[in-house]
Amino acid sequence: MTNNYELYKVFYWAAKTGSLTKAAKNLYLTQPSVSHAIKQLEERFGIALFYRNSKGVTLTQEGAVLYSYIEQSQILISLAEEKMAALKNLDSGELRIGGSDSLFKHYLLPYLEDYHHNHPGIRLHLNHGTTPEIITFLKEGRIDLGVVRMPIHDSQLEVRESIKLQDCFVTGARYAELRGVVLSLDKLLQYPVILFSRNSRARMAITELFQNYGYTLKPEIEVGSVELLIEFARKGLGISYVTREFVAKELEEGSLFEIQLDVQLPPTHVGIMTMRNMPLSRAASSFIALVQ
Repeated sequence: MTNNYELYKVFYWAAKTGSLTKAAKNLYLTQPSVSHAIKQLEERFGIALFYRNSKGVTLTQEGAVLYSYIEQSQILISLAEEKMAALKNLDSGELRIGGSDSLFKHYLLPYLEDYHHNHPGIRLHLNHGTTPEIITFLKEGRIDLGVVRMPIHDSQLEVRESIKLQDCFVTGARYAELRGVVLSLDKLLQYPVILFSRNSRARMAITELFQNYGYTLKPEIEVGSVELLIEFARKGLGISYVTREFVAKELEEGSLFEIQLDVQLPPTHVGIMTMRNMPLSRAASSFIALVQ
């Protein structure tokens, strides 16, 4: 038995129990093995660590100094083992997710509720941003996974496809004459268009679609959140480009209606993005399994 840790562990239990026999029992060793380990330590330091007597062993003054250090290390090791067990069982730890506010609210919220209910010891950290920002967060190690709109073309990233979304143009009662009317893209551009102001995947996709048809999409109003896109359309400030699934309630109640176009807007897919060839924490793996 030459491993330092094993020698110190024998010393710790001998000092703690005051008995070589009890130390051997706790460590599932023979008493001669325990005696030999103590002898090795004493020879290594060149000092006696224990007084032997008929009742067992007691620490010498020098042994007591060593014990004060070894005891702290054993406590830390025990705490580390408990922590590892807790992480394995998802009793503690953290889960860091990046995504847009709208995806958190309209898509991830039910999964986050279930996950928190099943694993209340896991701390949730939500980092909001656009798709390029989420990619940066992931590469910098600030999040464990990102929930983003696809496609994502990056060899460093692995993306698991999740759900399909459909974007559309919506407006409110002020433009009631457009209800049920099929508009061309150039006709749509005669009305005030409201877009998300930041460099989001949805904004880039609709801008590219208009370019493919030979039009330049210049919004009259830009806003910083999906909630404002919805509210501005409701108030009659223009026609907002939003995700249909995110305005299902407003479409159903009639406070918004969808603008019909003579071209098909392609659907988009939401993906769960992680770093390729990087091990996932159990917290992140279990969340991905829940969502998929």
